[in-house]
Amino acid sequence: MAQPRYTRIDNNNRRPSSSYCSTVTIVVFVALCLVGIWMMTSSSLGPAESVDVVDVDNKDGIKNQMTPPPVEESKTPKEESSSKEEKTKEETKSEENDLKDNPDEENPDSNEKETKPETTEDNESGEDQKADESEKKSGDDDKETGNEGGETKPEKENSKTTVEQESQPKNETSGEISAPGAQLELLNETIAQNGSFSTQATESKKEKEAQKSSGEQIDFKWKVCNTTAGPDYIPCLDNVQAIRSLKSTKHYEHRERHCPDGPPTCLVPLPEGYKPPIEWPKSREKIWYTNVPHTKLAEYKGHQNWVKVTGEYLTFPGGGTQFKHGALHYIDFIQESVPDIAWGKRSRVVLDVGCGVASFGGFLFDRDVITMSLAPKDEHEAQVQFALERGIPAISAVMGTTRLPFPGRVFDIVHCARCRVPWHIEGGKLLLELNRVLRPGGFFVWSATPVYQKKTEDVEIWKAMSELTKKMCWKLISINKDKINGVGVATYKKPTSNECYTGRSEQEPPICADSDDPNASWKVPLEACMHPAPVETERGSQWPEQWPARLDKPPYWLSSSQTGVYGKAAPEDFTADYDHWKRVVTKSYLKGLGIDWGTVRNVMDMKAVYGGFAAALRELKVWVMNVVPIDSPDTLAIIYERGLFGIYHDWCESFSTYPRSYDLLHADHLFSKLKQRCNLTAVVAEVDRVLRPEGKLIVRDDAETIREVEVMVKAMKWEVRMTYSKEKEGLLSVQKSMWRPKDVETLTYAIAT
Repeated sequence: MAQPRYTRIDNNNRRPSSSYCSTVTIVVFVALCLVGIWMMTSSSLGPAESVDVVDVDNKDGIKNQMTPPPVEESKTPKEESSSKEEKTKEETKSEENDLKDNPDEENPDSNEKETKPETTEDNESGEDQKADESEKKSGDDDKETGNEGGETKPEKENSKTTVEQESQPKNETSGEISAPGAQLELLNETIAQNGSFSTQATESKKEKEAQKSSGEQIDFKWKVCNTTAGPDYIPCLDNVQAIRSLKSTKHYEHRERHCPDGPPTCLVPLPEGYKPPIEWPKSREKIWYTNVPHTKLAEYKGHQNWVKVTGEYLTFPGGGTQFKHGALHYIDFIQESVPDIAWGKRSRVVLDVGCGVASFGGFLFDRDVITMSLAPKDEHEAQVQFALERGIPAISAVMGTTRLPFPGRVFDIVHCARCRVPWHIEGGKLLLELNRVLRPGGFFVWSATPVYQKKTEDVEIWKAMSELTKKMCWKLISINKDKINGVGVATYKKPTSNECYTGRSEQEPPICADSDDPNASWKVPLEACMHPAPVETERGSQWPEQWPARLDKPPYWLSSSQTGVYGKAAPEDFTADYDHWKRVVTKSYLKGLGIDWGTVRNVMDMKAVYGGFAAALRELKVWVMNVVPIDSPDTLAIIYERGLFGIYHDWCESFSTYPRSYDLLHADHLFSKLKQRCNLTAVVAEVDRVLRPEGKLIVRDDAETIREVEVMVKAMKWEVRMTYSKEKEGLLSVQKSMWRPKDVETLTYAIAT
């Protein structure tokens, strides 16, 4: 009912100027009244109940704030109709192009395009009819459904429907017409309590409540840790206060984990002159001295070719005490002694106890074998740190009073080369722990002085070991001496049945109680007993398929009657998980995150399920430490069965590794679960400790957790390479910097005085 801005006057019937002014005044007054009536009528037109919504999540994973539409000039109905048709075509074409380029992504620019201001002419009469038609059309279109989940649909019909549903009230501030896209935002903001969009007040309230409940703060003030260990600080192994209070160290209690009551939230300093590590495989031969500036081991073991200082490098010319002339010859000698070992085929996963600088495991890579190397943090200064800097898997652990953090019956071979472990004492408790983790039919390879020397002490140890292994039903397969290295190797085989166990005249060591779970190992005390051999279709009753066939196939003992982690039958769950990670790694991680995988060697999956992520990286020159959190489904045995390895861990505590150990950390829906029971700030500080400078962190989690982690790592000056969210799920890829804070936090429990 809008009236023309100017009233037409007949030249043949001119009136005096006073009458003319009165007429104009009356016409203007009537026109203003009609305009007011039109505005009231238009504002009473409600939006269609079913309105297509525009996604509020952009590629950066940050939620767009709802803003008022821009002020626009009005336009004629004819021009507006033409403009709408052209805009509909352009938007539809743009949406189709976006979906072709990114078939799995939403259109992040739709809001921006629709709110773009346009320059138009003044309105003329006929708006009443247009408003009525728009209202009628909007009512008809209520029967149609909008886009689901905030996704932009590619069909032209949907795009056209969105435009036609929009009514056209005037902007009450400027008296001008809003653009269709801007009006869509305005309408959805109006019905925010019931629509897809929430108000800023609602969002802010929820965020403040979330922060209050989680105890986290947005403004993070990081500090650097002041400890006696300095750049080598391992919180659960360097708790000086707890170690001092130990009643005994007879069983290496001082080398075991003693975590502080509250995990540290400070950052470990870098060694002076730290450099990006040398890439694999060159790192196996030499590393930067400034990265691990320790010479004690070189002085103590230099004559045995463990490690030497060579200019600005630490070099590893031999490998270990038992293979001074190189590890590969020693490895091949073992297989020549026992051909059934079949490196890289039958034997794939190895545990190396007392690994030194882990050269044995480092060169087993050449035989397509992966090795979990372990050694304590002891007077052999930084031996595990040397191993990790070289790009070789290793953890800081000791054969002490508790079980190793692995399931039962998972290692194909256990190796000990002069590892200085008293296997025979206290009823063979330590050797029985190896029996627990060794697969039935697996081998124990022992290369130590009692095997080949005739000193009194060696002879006594050999006699005690012979008696113990016989009682354990281990069969001595071979004793051979390597003439080049001048050492002997004894190889034992674990039985595959219970026949020997039941036929013993004396039940010593005893069989463990039925209630004793061989897979339970997190902080479980050692016991001097043996678990019976598995029967029929139980795990361990059959040897896995040869490598690499065992990587792809579900283990024989996974039954379709079992429900997998994701709700399907266990074998189907296994396959679906593997297919998922192959797709993610190939299409996203290898190409879409800007990661130079040539610089990546040491990888950790912080929340592994079936090991699908690690399996998907098989063709790369990396190894993956698969961590199964103690409060997650216990799937670690499945990971070992497919020829991979891993460890149990509680992420509310520090990991048993040196700082700067890993090139890449991967966390799939881990942090959102951890923050329910842990201090998330401490977890992120631990991530910083474990990750090398310029290392990468990939996080997949809910959008809220992604945002929390992003805020924390930004405060550490990390570079955000990608952040993306869709339907409340997010992905974050960041790179650690060299930055360290200036403020210092002294951890009194970690200070030696």
